[in-house]
Amino acid sequence: MNRDVIIACDFSSKIETLSFLEKFSKEGLKPYIKIGMELFYKEGPDFVREVVDGGYQVFLDLKLNDIPNTVHKAMKNIASLNVSMTNVHSLGGIEMMKAAYEGLMEGTTLSKKPELIAVTLLTSIDKNIMENELGIKGEVANNVKRLALNTKAAGLDGVVCSPWEAGLMKELGLISVTPGIRFEGAAVGDQKRVSTPALAKEIGSTYIVVGRPITAAQDPVANYKKCIDEFI
Repeated sequence: MNRDVIIACDFSSKIETLSFLEKFSKEGLKPYIKIGMELFYKEGPDFVREVVDGGYQVFLDLKLNDIPNTVHKAMKNIASLNVSMTNVHSLGGIEMMKAAYEGLMEGTTLSKKPELIAVTLLTSIDKNIMENELGIKGEVANNVKRLALNTKAAGLDGVVCSPWEAGLMKELGLISVTPGIRFEGAAVGDQKRVSTPALAKEIGSTYIVVGRPITAAQDPVANYKKCIDEFI
């Protein structure tokens, strides 16, 4: 599996996003990008199509979590956007994840099928939140493994997890998409389970998702290249 750095384009508008991407295109770069809820709910599917048609690989991060029939139909619509990757939430259960996969496969026209992954536990969740707020007992790693096994049983390609669980995903034969990436010595913000790009590579992440360390940097292109150097 080829590793890659995905830039989390968590911007508030199309204009802001395209202005950011222009900094890369000026240097002949078309990085893999993530479009999440904030941007998608503002600009909609037409913007996703525009970016894909512009030659960018897109991870559409909407974390679908609903009854199987609804998720199946939603995934058929997502498939028409020709994104490279999208996701659901594993807490929706195996039946829902299977329905998502079937919808995506029915709707896609790409020769290389999109990768479908599932969120396990958000990187903003630690053991205290997991146990005392969500009522899920045990260790974080054990619960992530249980959700990952459900994801594999549903036939999905992999999971979103912290870099600290990436090695386990590799053992299970699943790709791992890992947010919570920070450079050495940087503030961690609202993330709890974090890693540097170099450590994520060492542990076994397939993809790292990097937001503010690139998007909020004075020189985003330089920080992107730094991530590439450390991770690839």
